[in-house]
Amino acid sequence: MRIGMLSRKRNYRYSKLENYLIPNMKIYSPKQIYEADKATIAKEGIPSYNLMERAGGYIYEWMHKRLQGQQVPIKVFCGIGNNGGDGLVVARLLLKNGYNVDAYIVNCSDKRSPDFLKAYDELKSASKKWPELIKKEEDFPAITPNDIVVDAIFGIGLNRCPEDWVKKLFVKINDSKAYVLSIDMPSGMYADRGLQKDDVIIHSAFVLSFQSPKLAFFLPETGKYITMWDVLDIGLDPEFLANTETDTVLIDKPDIQRIYRQRPQFTHKGMYGHSLIIGGSYGKMGAIILAAKAALRAGSGLVTAYVPQIGVPILQTAIPEVMVETDNFNGKVFEEIDFQTEANAIAIGPGMGTDEKTVDAMSAFLKAQKAPIVIDADALNILAKRPSLMEQVPDLSILTPHPGELERLIGKWDDDFDKLEKTAKFAKKHNIIIVIKGAHTITVYDYKLHINTTGNPGLSTAGTGDVLTGVITGLLAQGYHPMEAALMGVYHHGLAADIAINQYAVEGLIASDVTAFLGRAYMDLFAKPEHEQQQ
Repeated sequence: MRIGMLSRKRNYRYSKLENYLIPNMKIYSPKQIYEADKATIAKEGIPSYNLMERAGGYIYEWMHKRLQGQQVPIKVFCGIGNNGGDGLVVARLLLKNGYNVDAYIVNCSDKRSPDFLKAYDELKSASKKWPELIKKEEDFPAITPNDIVVDAIFGIGLNRCPEDWVKKLFVKINDSKAYVLSIDMPSGMYADRGLQKDDVIIHSAFVLSFQSPKLAFFLPETGKYITMWDVLDIGLDPEFLANTETDTVLIDKPDIQRIYRQRPQFTHKGMYGHSLIIGGSYGKMGAIILAAKAALRAGSGLVTAYVPQIGVPILQTAIPEVMVETDNFNGKVFEEIDFQTEANAIAIGPGMGTDEKTVDAMSAFLKAQKAPIVIDADALNILAKRPSLMEQVPDLSILTPHPGELERLIGKWDDDFDKLEKTAKFAKKHNIIIVIKGAHTITVYDYKLHINTTGNPGLSTAGTGDVLTGVITGLLAQGYHPMEAALMGVYHHGLAADIAINQYAVEGLIASDVTAFLGRAYMDLFAKPEHEQQQ
């Protein structure tokens, strides 16, 4: 077997990791937001209530810009903390400017924050239309589908389950079909832990989140309660925010623009790396075709597919641009992984199967690896089947599991926050990068979460994961650092799908469409917005 030759000959030339962690948007924890409040108050020398007035004023301006004085019924439901105080400021400003507003105090505790009390007094002084107190289910007002509901009951400070009558109010708001605008967080949603069995969350049509979005917005269990969100910059101390490190960041176009490296004019294919994609088995050659073609579309100068011998005519016919190597057995699955290709990046797993012979072949393969590899699909299932193999996975390798594969790797979790914590610990233990595929794919490395902002439900179709594997491998082969390759690969994969659905719709999208639109994704990276083009 010639496996050992690979580690001696391969030329690993990926870049150093520089500046990719300067994110366009950080996601702050509740504790960090409270600290930012304090820093702002101290630096500006203002009472804390001024921040409440500022926040409420921005919310009012956001609403007024869209309503333009329309006399739609607005019902503002306020808790008795600072989130409720924000709601009272909004209600006062709406009333002052002639809107049709009813305010309600959800009396969920006898404790009221000082700023809430001041906001309450300000509202009573400014209008004869005082808030109504809600203490029990019998106090609930009628809510119709024609109403706008401003949800200012609980914010990021929620740390216990609301009383049953409060949860019934949430249900009533949800059942009303009214348009719901939540301030900072949908009431009932926790900022830093998952849902419990009996929790109830207000379903928000729109959330106005202060200073940054919340992690809960991007997780499957909680994000489904939010249709849209926007961030309101309420003027918290920019120096404090800039100097505050966060565990979670949002990856958007400016972050990928910093990673991208433009090609010089005088180049050749050898300068952009050789990708080796290992995979395929009887009946599953499509996966390796998708991955190999995506590696080419991502910019890899050369691509070789390593498959069982039965796959040669299929690969040579389907992708003439791709070279093919095979094992030395004329079977339907891998019995060895023995190749001569001098690759700059290797991916393993798409369509490979988990036959015992294949497990043994992968075990021998891993022992010979020294540089990062991309591990997906059946290769992940093999790692779960034989956990001791994780010790052989090279540092900074990129694992790309969907939720089922992730569970087999790290075990069951209680909720999405627990899932992220267990994933981060697993990644840290093995010094690897884990790409958790989903509606908002999250890349985990060194206890940091990187949330992707591209992609759509059209990606929920067979083979799109294989395409992602190929894209990441193609970028790794070109010399991008493994973390850069993961972030850029996930972003471009999702962006290609976003562009493709304009032609195919989410229902009609298939994996090969994503590959076909990868070039358009590159073009979009530096395309000017339409309004600039028109100018």
